[in-house]
Amino acid sequence: MKNFEVIIIGGSYAGLSAAMALGRSLRNTLIIDKGEPCNRFTPQAHNFITHDGKKPSDISAIAKEQVLAYSTVKFENALAYKIEKKQDKFYVEVDNGKSFTSKKIILATGVKDQLLKIEGFKECWGKTIIHCPYCHGYEFKSQKTAILANADDAYHLAGLVKNLTDKVTILTNGTPEFSKDQLEKFNQNQIEIIEDEILAFIHTDGNLQKVVFKNKEVNFEALYARITFEQSSSLAKDLGCNFTESGHIEINFLQETSIEGVYAAGDNSSMLRSVANAVNSGNVAGAMVNMKLVEKEF
Repeated sequence: MKNFEVIIIGGSYAGLSAAMALGRSLRNTLIIDKGEPCNRFTPQAHNFITHDGKKPSDISAIAKEQVLAYSTVKFENALAYKIEKKQDKFYVEVDNGKSFTSKKIILATGVKDQLLKIEGFKECWGKTIIHCPYCHGYEFKSQKTAILANADDAYHLAGLVKNLTDKVTILTNGTPEFSKDQLEKFNQNQIEIIEDEILAFIHTDGNLQKVVFKNKEVNFEALYARITFEQSSSLAKDLGCNFTESGHIEINFLQETSIEGVYAAGDNSSMLRSVANAVNSGNVAGAMVNMKLVEKEF
């Protein structure tokens, strides 16, 4: 059993960013990652300065190379499936039979999107069926765009998308759940609402062409979808961490969870799902872990 000062579960943007802060602080750090980031379906990453438009895996590869240049940082290509806290030490077991211990844990495990089981949705996800106007919206400016959402989620997205294109339609895939004021706002902005049941998304290699409803077909070039997610890992729950109403790991401004010695960073603990935010939260988590270790040692 190998001992580390810090173990980071998850080696995408948040985890690698945390590891860089710790590596530069000479902390004996282990990253454990299986290599299945949630943005692996997306051909390009955006809204992240110096890397705008690059393939997500290329950004990760560069980051990993730079992080592992620090001699105190190690990488284990495996899935961490069990963590136990015994007094002030954490015991981590991975699926290749190895086990490790550490003083601190950073969970950078991400989330798993619950893709709709409608024909064509999976094939378009991350390409022309997208989730974030900041991450993808510019590429679809002025195009005929749909928003697959309802109630407040649809209203929130509508304003952001309307800023990028005048051709906006809301798809509720069922009974609309809007207030009178929201309906008036949609009318003022010439936003149509289609409540018909969606049967399929017709596409070519993930490029959306039209949406097939129960009673008609409508051409669209892009679609924003608000779908549910679940935590990619059960480790936070197993450790007893608190969660927010939205399903994220509850953290404070230091990225600390409700369990002493356990930190979280990235999509698993933030509604702001972007590369830039993941890198930022990981950097903060790494710095705060180092600070806590220094306070105990100094």
